[in-house]
Amino acid sequence: MAGSEEYHTLPRPEFDRPVKLLIVVAPYYKDIADQLLAGARAEIEAAGASHQTVEVPGALEIPTAIGIAGRMSDFDGYVALGCVIRGETTHYETVCNDSSRGLTLLGLQGLCIGNGILTVENRQQADARARLDGQNKGGGAAAAALHLVALARHWGGQRAGVGFVAGDAS
Repeated sequence: MAGSEEYHTLPRPEFDRPVKLLIVVAPYYKDIADQLLAGARAEIEAAGASHQTVEVPGALEIPTAIGIAGRMSDFDGYVALGCVIRGETTHYETVCNDSSRGLTLLGLQGLCIGNGILTVENRQQADARARLDGQNKGGGAAAAALHLVALARHWGGQRAGVGFVAGDAS
């Protein structure tokens, strides 16, 4: 998205009971990850939610960590943060596609995930998207997770484990 482009942001959701998010960050490009993390934490705290952060080696490990947490913990939602910068080999496509696919599959199973894994051509694009005074994609990923938690609670409340529960779709 161009920096001068205008886009709509949804109002921050409000909650009647506490929300706890897990931030999973791959600090391969530490300076970029730190900016994404600052944006995510600021958004989560502005919504009155709490968070815990864990680090994994790279973007490919993010879906696995979220999947494990989804099965073995009590988080309401998840924020995936990392950065993949195109290199000289096809590894870029593998990491981008498989990390995104893994997060999508977990989301389709009912986990509330905000995807803040940047997939960019160069460091300048990463900086522009990560900075708090730029596109703040870390904050955007946290906002997405919070909105999905709000929808999940609206449509059926908290769930144990992964997956949907049949019920009223109103």
